[in-house]
Amino acid sequence: MRIFQNQWFDKWASKGGLSDESLIKAVQEIEKGLIDASLGGHVYKMRVGLHGRGKRGGARTLLAYQKGNKAFFIYGFVKNTKDNITKKELEALKLYANTLFIY
Repeated sequence: MRIFQNQWFDKWASKGGLSDESLIKAVQEIEKGLIDASLGGHVYKMRVGLHGRGKRGGARTLLAYQKGNKAFFIYGFVKNTKDNITKKELEALKLYANTLFIY
């Protein structure tokens, strides 16, 4: 399994203090079938704990995932700043996810 971050996500995660270990753990949980939410079109939502907080009050990450292949962290937000993504954002993320798995 190869794990990637797009440029936006990498910058956001670094600024928010998300560790690579917590992102790897999120992918390992998906591999085990422990999925927070499958949003369709290879897009999954996973909760990730921030330093000093657990998963419940932490960050929400959206990733493009294809079992046994690759995982791309593509978007994230902190729960206390945004409740969820819009339908329009989800559709755009699904299109983006599909382009990541063309090759």
